[in-house]
Amino acid sequence: MAKAMVNGCSVAAAGAAVCGCEARSAPRKAAGVDPEIKSANLKRLRRIEGQVRGLQKMVTEDRYCPDIIVQVSSVQEALRGVARALMRNHLQHCTAQALKQGGRAATDMHDELLDIIYKHLR
Repeated sequence: MAKAMVNGCSVAAAGAAVCGCEARSAPRKAAGVDPEIKSANLKRLRRIEGQVRGLQKMVTEDRYCPDIIVQVSSVQEALRGVARALMRNHLQHCTAQALKQGGRAATDMHDELLDIIYKHLR
């Protein structure tokens, strides 16, 4: 069966989503979300939003380029932290559910995880 990736989800040739996390519903939802991880991510994202506004101000004010680059690196690392927390949640909930189901769901989740790691978590 031919598969393609659509919005990070494996899709069979017939168009049916085949990954392990509630992918058959639209919009896609996580199998479970740890409230502490969600709260921490929202706080991080609000902080990152403030950092990006600060970057815009620095560029507008023609600040010294290396100073801006340091702040860009800080934002990138903060976003990587959010991505790591999201991956942790995905492993605890969506991946665990797919592995419990076994068979095709587990295989598709394995493929999805490899795709995420190769494309996004470098």
